[in-house]
Amino acid sequence: MFVKQLYTGCLSEAAYYIESDGIAAVIDPLRDIDEYLKLSRERKSTIRYIFETHFHADFVSGHLDLATATGATIVYGPGTTTNFPVHVAKDGETFSIGALSMQVLHTPGHTLESSCYLLKDENGKDHAIFTGDTLFVGDVGRPDLAQKGKEITMEDLAGMMYESLQGKIMSLADHVIVYPAHGAGSSCGKNLGPETFSTIGEQKATNYALQQQSKEDFIKAVTDGLAAPPQYFPINAKINKEGYESLAAVLEKGMQALDIPAFKLKLKDDNILLLDTRKASVFTEGFIPGSVFIGLEGRFAEWAGSLLSFDKEILLVTEPGKERESIVRLARVGFEKFAGHLAGGFEQWKNNGEPTDMIIDVEADELAMDMPFDPQLVIVDVRKVPEYADGHIKEALNIPLDELTDPGSMAHLEDNHNIYVHCAGGYRSVIAASLMKKQGIHNLRNVLGGWGQIKELKDKFSIEKTTAVLN
Repeated sequence: MFVKQLYTGCLSEAAYYIESDGIAAVIDPLRDIDEYLKLSRERKSTIRYIFETHFHADFVSGHLDLATATGATIVYGPGTTTNFPVHVAKDGETFSIGALSMQVLHTPGHTLESSCYLLKDENGKDHAIFTGDTLFVGDVGRPDLAQKGKEITMEDLAGMMYESLQGKIMSLADHVIVYPAHGAGSSCGKNLGPETFSTIGEQKATNYALQQQSKEDFIKAVTDGLAAPPQYFPINAKINKEGYESLAAVLEKGMQALDIPAFKLKLKDDNILLLDTRKASVFTEGFIPGSVFIGLEGRFAEWAGSLLSFDKEILLVTEPGKERESIVRLARVGFEKFAGHLAGGFEQWKNNGEPTDMIIDVEADELAMDMPFDPQLVIVDVRKVPEYADGHIKEALNIPLDELTDPGSMAHLEDNHNIYVHCAGGYRSVIAASLMKKQGIHNLRNVLGGWGQIKELKDKFSIEKTTAVLN
């Protein structure tokens, strides 16, 4: 038996490669499939099955490209309908992987087709369960993504999840390994733990959702405090159900290297979105006016999916050599419209004497010194509502980053304001500053180190806590 978890930190996503006697299966693959193919070649195995736990909302699956490359069968759980060929498994159906077997457990709740896959060893003994978004380490999947108005409510789905957990998962032996589809940081749950795998026994003992004594208690526990899902979730779920363009075709468009005249011509098109993926510390020192910054060093794909329009063509400025990585990571969350990238990057633009812009970086102690003497000073805290509630500068205005694409979010900001923007550590605040600049707000400064540095200087700031109010 060979089981390998392939974890992608920026999406908090886990795919799995399972193999026995030269036969392999992949569970919940990402759109870029090279790693699975490489494993198969190195281990001289044949990928026979691609098991999907559900229609993923937070990333585009690699099921189609991987099936094309290997001839493997795509398997979904009961109730699945797609625009491409799949094997819709029956509840309890078993698939052979060499000397191993994989049993389908239909576990509706997160979505209607959600299914877990129970791996049995050579002796038919339960070894591990791949739980998708049904059971996480420390949490369960959110039950609000597959709502259908009054026909199927969030509470209905939470009730289904309770029955699925009680009927299919809680009865498994304590030693069975739990391999979920996501870890901490994912928006597919609200309380995911830092570990990326666990056991049934550990989850029975520690997972808050599994401690609820009744179905009603469970429904209340898993539905209370759910923040709105990111805007790209329904888009990705639709792509995974209906199909998509091959990653090779997407890369062909994005990898077009444009010289400065061709690049400037593209910029005149209203359907173009200019995205800069360099490091935050480099971007603030100089960038092409009108650029949106989302750096590869952070939760890049997640913020891109939450903030950028899927209707526009993306024109890239990257660190030289990072063009392909930028495109692949954008494609993972469904972006397929690319207009190319600037050959030679920003340095080529600057050296050619083209216009540039910048964002002023300031230390937290400079903000502290300016506050008592500047009546026009406005602090914008772009952290999430619960982060802000847990502690913030008393005078700070909270505009969460994912709300900054709403034109009304900046209504309180005026031309005469001296704006200081901060987040937790300095990544999101640069994204926010670039969005503000794009909207014509230029009198702003980025607070280096964000809340982390501000807390270190707590004697110089008036800090308070409030009650988080989620929409």
